[in-house]
Amino acid sequence: MIYPVCCPVCSKIVIPKGERICPSCREKLQYIKEPRCKKCSKPIEIEEKELCGDCEHKKFHFEKGYAVWVYDETMKRSIANFKYHNKKEYAKFYIDEIVRLYGSVIKKLSVDAIVPVPLHPSKYRERGYNQADILAKGIGKKLELPVISKLLLRTKKTLPQKKLSDKERFRNLQEAFQYNEKVTDAYQGKLTKVLLVDDIYTTGSTIEACSKQLLTNGVKEVYFIILCIGKGF
Repeated sequence: MIYPVCCPVCSKIVIPKGERICPSCREKLQYIKEPRCKKCSKPIEIEEKELCGDCEHKKFHFEKGYAVWVYDETMKRSIANFKYHNKKEYAKFYIDEIVRLYGSVIKKLSVDAIVPVPLHPSKYRERGYNQADILAKGIGKKLELPVISKLLLRTKKTLPQKKLSDKERFRNLQEAFQYNEKVTDAYQGKLTKVLLVDDIYTTGSTIEACSKQLLTNGVKEVYFIILCIGKGF
């Protein structure tokens, strides 16, 4: 009664009680379905194809990724509120959907740890939280998997990715991330598979930059789970 659940789409109090999203708002969400790219999970038009155009022409170093929704106008507003307007409670719905759709898949991957994509300290101070870390900890708790929040550090303040072209995004993120050896002592020799967590995947430049850092520092396989993925790239 004091803290009623608000819908992550329309922001109104959810009816009926016990749900995390309005039934009518759920119908607006575009869930990722087949056919999808076998590498990044991006929707593809031709069922016979295995990879999207992006994954056909670029060499990504992650093994495979999974996405929940298409990054359309509905989810753009929802995630913007989650990231920039302190709507951290939306994470409960996002986490529930990730676990409902991909919980068994993540378990089968047998990852050693879940790792959130980090924020630069200046952005963290501005927002007060890292949305990817909230998601990672929620997934880890439900699936009983360890989360290493600071395995990767963002040491370079980059330009906002949404303002850049495809090539500029990759250049922008060069040397932006650093592997934090201080937190790996307890996992020495055990971190062979890692699951990255973030909110949005468009060109894949952020996930790729993080994957390279992990692989350079001894991780053998990198997977990712994402809330939303772009369409038509």
